[in-house]
Amino acid sequence: MQKKKFNLSGPAAFLIALLVLAVFVPINLIVNYYDTVKDMTPAGKYTLSEKTTELLDESSDTHIDVYFLSKMSELEESISSYPAILPLYHTLTELDKRDNITLTTFDPDEDADLAQELDPNGVYTLQSSDIIVKANGITKHISRDKLFQVDSNGIQEYAGEELIAGAISICTSGSLPKVYFLTGYSDKTIENTYSGFAEEIETDNYTVEGLDLSSVDSVPDDTAIIYLAGPDRDISAADREKLSDYIDNGGSISMLLPPSGTEGRFTNIEYLLAKFELGMDYNELSEQNSVNQLLDNDSVQNPGYFRVSYPTRNEDYSEDLTTDINTLITNGVYTAGISHPRSFAALSSNSEMIEKASIIENLPTAQDSYEYTTLSTPTGGDSDTAEAAEALTAQPVTMGWYAYNKQNGSKLILVGTDEIISDYDITIPTYGTRMLVLFSNTWLFDSDVSVGIGNKSNSYDTMQFADSDEATSALRIFTVVPIALALCGVAVWLKRRYA
Repeated sequence: MQKKKFNLSGPAAFLIALLVLAVFVPINLIVNYYDTVKDMTPAGKYTLSEKTTELLDESSDTHIDVYFLSKMSELEESISSYPAILPLYHTLTELDKRDNITLTTFDPDEDADLAQELDPNGVYTLQSSDIIVKANGITKHISRDKLFQVDSNGIQEYAGEELIAGAISICTSGSLPKVYFLTGYSDKTIENTYSGFAEEIETDNYTVEGLDLSSVDSVPDDTAIIYLAGPDRDISAADREKLSDYIDNGGSISMLLPPSGTEGRFTNIEYLLAKFELGMDYNELSEQNSVNQLLDNDSVQNPGYFRVSYPTRNEDYSEDLTTDINTLITNGVYTAGISHPRSFAALSSNSEMIEKASIIENLPTAQDSYEYTTLSTPTGGDSDTAEAAEALTAQPVTMGWYAYNKQNGSKLILVGTDEIISDYDITIPTYGTRMLVLFSNTWLFDSDVSVGIGNKSNSYDTMQFADSDEATSALRIFTVVPIALALCGVAVWLKRRYA
């Protein structure tokens, strides 16, 4: 007897369709109601990590302001053409869901007053798509240039969640990195000379204090940056050793060493500079070319106040300390100027572990000219240094350096004057160098706190082959064999179908 086949047509098909609708329509309505989205990326690029969630839960009793310097609508519109920014969009929207977090998005060009309020001293050089986090009276700036990074393999990574979480951690903890101004090497102190500059440093979320090294056994562990500003005498051998240990352990130091009439060499300071393969000249520079001269505090053109340049980063170097200030100078915000400086030079030693480059140089008489009119007058030192100083007249000289020890992580900013941070000697034409020194603090001490989230990227499976034959064999295994099996399956199906 022939078996009767089940006919999937007519009433049976209609009944099955109704059953399918009865099952899937409610499921669809439930999913839409709860708006549930599953992040299937291996790194969880579109959801907050457990560590971020834990951090936000712990700080739920603290009000946090997050400012995104771009309109959210513009960010949403950009996603279709640049989907890589989607993780940033999800991070911001997840933060906005928190009751204690207020997310403010705005165009800094349209709301310049708010941008000015967030950066009153121009420390951050804010730009579109930057992020500002504020809590407990502490402000943390995140540059848009850091939000997305590229790893060594050229794969783009999303670093925004790590940076934002770190900023929230700093602001909610209330713990600020500490900057110490060394005392005891001149009569100048924070209170009587550098108070204005110290306030600007504090605006950038540091604590600033004076430090007498002779009263401690070593540089304090909580030190972020050491400032040695305006010494008119050499440091002691004991203090030299303390600073030497600090540098050897990856410390960061900013030296502002103006000309000094003190006789004899500052051998202990020279010892510390030599660690970064730099040496100091015992001179005072002035500019004889009236075109390069600037106005002093009496609004008189003065040879001791003159224009300088902040060299752009060379491709041979990894560090960039001058782009921000040069951008502001190009826009007419500041002038590149300096007053009554000394010069410095690189030592003959040249270790691959030390990266050093000039950040302040004198200007020639004209563009594309190799003629200089800078006068180098011997000041302090001894007979040997006097002869060397005189030889620098009408020569290209460097008044500012950065140096970086790649082995131990220590860093140095070196500038040949302290007048640019003085409450009394700073002038508007020399304010550019003041801001260069202030900006350099961010380089000297990276205040970004790692909370262990890490950068997020898509995972890509790769295969490596020793030669073309091995690659061909793998291609056969993964393509030819499956195709052959598929053909065999089709043949078997056809044979059974007509059996």
